[in-house]
This record gives sequence, C-alpha cells and structure tokens, in this order.
Amino acid sequence: MSRIGNALINIPAGVTVEIKDGVLTVKGPKGTLTREYDTIITPVVEGNVLKFTRANDLGPTKAKHGLYRALAFNMVKGVTEGYTKNLIVNGVGWKVNKQGNKLVMNVGFSHPVEFLDVEGITIECPSVTEISVKGIDKELVGKVAAKIRSIREPEPYHGYGIRYSDEVIERKVGKAAGGKG
Repeated sequence: MSRIGNALINIPAGVTVEIKDGVLTVKGPKGTLTREYDTIITPVVEGNVLKFTRANDLGPTKAKHGLYRALAFNMVKGVTEGYTKNLIVNGVGWKVNKQGNKLVMNVGFSHPVEFLDVEGITIECPSVTEISVKGIDKELVGKVAAKIRSIREPEPYHGYGIRYSDEVIERKVGKAAGGKG
C-alpha cells in the first residue's frame, strides 16, 4: 500500500487538470505544465480531486504510483504558487548582478562568469550576494539552482562559494599554527 500514491490531490479553483493519451496537463494562473506518465498508473479526476490508481501490486508499479502522484502534486502547486530557490554568494569581494538576460558573477576567477537565462525561469539578484531562482516547474528550478551552485561550490575551510540559503556547510579546522619541536 503506497501512502503517497493513495493520497488525494485537491485541485484549487482556477486550476484545470486534463488527462489525454498518456499526458497529464495542468493549467493554472501562473502557466501550464505537462508530463507524460506510464499507462500502468491511471490518473482520475473526480470533481475537484485528482487521484491515482495502479494496475497491479508489483514493486516497480508501487514505486511509480507514488512517483506520479508526487509529480502531479508538484505540478498543481507550481501553477498556483510557484517555486523559489535562494542562493547566497560568500567570498571576499565576490558579487553578482543581473545584466539584461544574463547573470554576471564575480566569484574569485580572473574573469566574470556569465550565466544565461533559461526559458521558464526567472533569475533575480535582491542584493550583490544573493541569487533568487523562480519558476513553476520544481524540477527545472532545482536544476538551474544546482547549475549556478556548481560554478563555485562551497569549500569547507572558509565557507567561500555559492550555497543554498538553507544549506549548512560543515566547517573543517585548518592546519595547526605550530609544530612539534
């Protein structure tokens, strides 16, 4: 019994869910998302509730049952509220700013690093040390934020790097000042 797969998804007002030819389409005030699903899982809309049923009780089918329900829930939440990932830039003299359709980062290299906008994603810089990645597709928001973070991952000795706002960096102790004599 899949606890996640059996949970119902309430469809808020202003959101429409359409199921056709193995494609689930969710339309809402912020946009439209589509996703293909395996035909072994059957989504059903009853009134303002979306639920998923599975064809059998095999292990892979149970896993897909929970997976597709979670993906559909993320789609409904995305078209109503949207998703945001916040990043913090930490380093001496490091700064970021938005210039047109690209994010320009001065993060300790000999040259500024430019990151072009991705379709469906909004990148903002509330301050010179903060980056905000927003969009309706949770997977794409996470992927873009991870790509920006990978430009300069945080290091454990000083904490320099680009990190998520809720990420905790495990700090290491540096070398001892004196030696044994």
